Amino acid sequence: MGVVTDRIAELGLTLPAVAAPVATYVPAVRSGKYVYTSGQLPFVDGAMPVSGKVGEGAGLVLPADAAGCARIAVLNALAAVAALIGDLDQIQRVVKVVGYVASDPAFTGQPRVVNGASELLGEIFGAAGVHARSAVGVAVLPLNSPVEIELLVELA
Repeated sequence: MGVVTDRIAELGLTLPAVAAPVATYVPAVRSGKYVYTSGQLPFVDGAMPVSGKVGEGAGLVLPADAAGCARIAVLNALAAVAALIGDLDQIQRVVKVVGYVASDPAFTGQPRVVNGASELLGEIFGAAGVHARSAVGVAVLPLNSPVEIELLVELA
């Protein structure tokens, strides 16, 4: 195992199998020194742990639960990168994270939700995990997911 995979294990996590695409696309593409992932949903063993819009109130996914989904989605994104390049130790830095949050119209805490992904990348990669980011509220996501995450990483 490599340093990054060991670090993921130290955090009590495992890199999942790559989630099967839900439409016509590939999970990740390499262009030169960069790998771009498709948007990754928070699948765990092929199932969504929670679904719906994020917000405060009855019937909504709580922001803390959505942040947990963002952590899962970023692990799925790293799995897509690993499947393409083999060894996550080739990642020199995480360049950009884009997080989409299916939001109740009154919810404006998208950055807090996407912090789940950003913080995990920092725990895994340290300074190389510090990245540019967008956190976008949307009306709905595929399969009623509360969160979708995409990554851009630079390879050594």
